[in-house]
Amino acid sequence: MNDSEIREELCNYLDEQFNKVRIMDEFVIGKSRADIVTVTNKLTGFEIKGDTDTYIRLPLQIKEYTRFFQENYLVVGKSHKKSAEKHIPKEWGLFLIYMDNDDPKIEMIRASKPSKKRIIIWNQLGLLWRNELVNILQKNGLKKCSGQTKLFIRRLLWKNVLQEKLLEQICEELFERDWTIFS
Repeated sequence: MNDSEIREELCNYLDEQFNKVRIMDEFVIGKSRADIVTVTNKLTGFEIKGDTDTYIRLPLQIKEYTRFFQENYLVVGKSHKKSAEKHIPKEWGLFLIYMDNDDPKIEMIRASKPSKKRIIIWNQLGLLWRNELVNILQKNGLKKCSGQTKLFIRRLLWKNVLQEKLLEQICEELFERDWTIFS
């Protein structure tokens, strides 16, 4: 299976797994793009490697994904089944997606182990648009900071809001993000 076929099956699977999920495609994180990001009560990254893909860029992708997401998964086609595990950290999860008699099959080879690194929340604040950061300021009774930079607002939130609450509010903002403003 190629990247787009795996992507389609993965998105269908994720839609079925959660009551409330936002699935974002090709989401820019640092120096990479996450193939798929889900927003639930946390952010989860999915890197897809189709049957003809290589692992050349994977080390940089792992570094970036690990900076931004509480959980991460490598999602591979059947040709990578035997080799995939040795290319990812032990805390990353692994999915195998393949066709079996024209029926798509999805196997979780191993589950992801959640990261509790505080720096992830800081980096996730950087994914938000300025208006989303201002929304979080207001939700927490903090002043609007007119004319201040995104970095200033991020620091203010980082210092004044509990991390668990920030994660929840980051997820709310990304879940409600209106992408149509670019249409």
